[in-house]
Amino acid sequence: MLSTIERFRNAFFEANGEDAAALITSGENRFYLTGFHSSAGAVLVTSKKSYFITDFRYAEAARRVVRDCEVICTRRTTETICDLLKQDHAQRVLVEYDKLSLKQACLFEQAFAAVGAAEEKGEKLDLLLQELRTIKMPDEIRKLKEAQKITDDAFTHILDYIRAGRTEREVALELEFFMRKEGAEGVSFDFIVVSGKNGSLCHGVPSDKVIEDGDFVTMDTGALLHGYHADMTRTVAVGHVSDEQRHAYDLVLKAQLDAIAAVKPGVTCGSIDKVARDILEAEYKGAFEHSLGHGVGVEIHEWPLFSAGNTTITRPGMVVSVEPGIYLEGKFGLRIEDLVVITETGCEDITASPKELIIL
Repeated sequence: MLSTIERFRNAFFEANGEDAAALITSGENRFYLTGFHSSAGAVLVTSKKSYFITDFRYAEAARRVVRDCEVICTRRTTETICDLLKQDHAQRVLVEYDKLSLKQACLFEQAFAAVGAAEEKGEKLDLLLQELRTIKMPDEIRKLKEAQKITDDAFTHILDYIRAGRTEREVALELEFFMRKEGAEGVSFDFIVVSGKNGSLCHGVPSDKVIEDGDFVTMDTGALLHGYHADMTRTVAVGHVSDEQRHAYDLVLKAQLDAIAAVKPGVTCGSIDKVARDILEAEYKGAFEHSLGHGVGVEIHEWPLFSAGNTTITRPGMVVSVEPGIYLEGKFGLRIEDLVVITETGCEDITASPKELIIL
C-alpha cells in the first residue's frame, strides 16, 4: 500500500505537471503527510523528491518518525526552501490558500520569484489535500476506532461518577483524566459538559453549575490518539425526567437512528441531514440549527458535512459524525452523536456506547 506522501505525490503531479512543487506549512497537513507533530516546519514536494524541513528542536525526532521524506534541519526555512526549488528546477509553487497568512504568502512570493519560481495562488492545493483526507485509509480508520474505544470506555466510567451535587466542571475533568490515564495523547477538543438549563447551549463550556435532580447532562467528548480525533455525545438524566424531556429524547434518538440507517455511498450529504431535520422540525422548529454531522480525522472538523443542501456525494471511506439535538432556551437541551464509517454497502457505526435514555 502506498504511503500518504506517495499518494499525495501521484495525485499532485498528475494534476499539476512535473514543473510544479507543493509547499505545505499547516500543522494538520504536515502531520497528515508525515505522521510527525511539530509546532513549526514545512513539507516541500518537488518532482525530484519530498522534503520535511524543520529546525533543531525537531530534527532528531523527525528522523526517527518521518518516512519517504528527506529530513532537513535548518535555521532559515524560507531560504532553504528556495535553494531546493532552484536545485530541483521547480517553476511553479502551489501553497496552502486557507492556512497561510497574507503576510507569509507575500514573503514566499518575493522569495520564490528570486529563484525563478512563481507562487501559484488559489485553492488547488487545499482541495487536493481535502480530497485525500476525506477518504480514510484502513490504517486511519483503525486509529479512529482505537480513539473511539477510549471515548466509549470513558462514558462507561463516568456513569458511576455523575450524581446530583457534582459540578459540570468536575465531570469534564474526570472524563479527561480517565482518557489520558487510558493512553490518550490528549483530548479532541475542549469538552462540552452542560446540565439543566445550560443544556440549550449546544457548545456550552463546563461551569461550576451544580448538577441537580431532574437535569439532563449532555457530554460531548473525544479522545485524541495516534493524532486522530474521536467524537461522541451522550445525554443522560439524573434522578428523574419530565414527560417533555422523555419525549424530546425519544425524538432525537429516532432522528439519529433513522439518519444512520440512511447513510450509504452514492447519496448526497444533504439528504442524510434532511432525514433527521424533518423529524425534529415537525415538532421543534428552530430547535436544531446546526448541521447533522461533520467529517473527523487529523482535525475534529473535516470534510464532508452532513448539512442542509450539501450536494457532496457520499463515498466509502468517509468518516462522519451523526449528531442531531434539540435545544430549548431556558429549559433543557440534548444531543446524541456517533461516528460512522461509510462502507461499500452502507455504514459502520464505530461508537459502542448505549443510546437509550439512562437515568442515574
